Amino acid sequence: MKSFACGDVVPGCGRAFTADDEDGILAQVAAHAAADHGLVDVPPALVAQVRARITAAA
Repeated sequence: MKSFACGDVVPGCGRAFTADDEDGILAQVAAHAAADHGLVDVPPALVAQVRARITAAA
């Protein structure tokens, strides 16, 4: 199980995500980025930041 907190990349955002794997996290984050942050196309640099902050869920 993996987890990611959006606030680790976007200060002030309280959303957190969990999924079985990194691809599941990235899918959720892409939908959240579009719906809540207005990012239709997530830049590769942002994807790299997200990947770097995905951790094993406790």
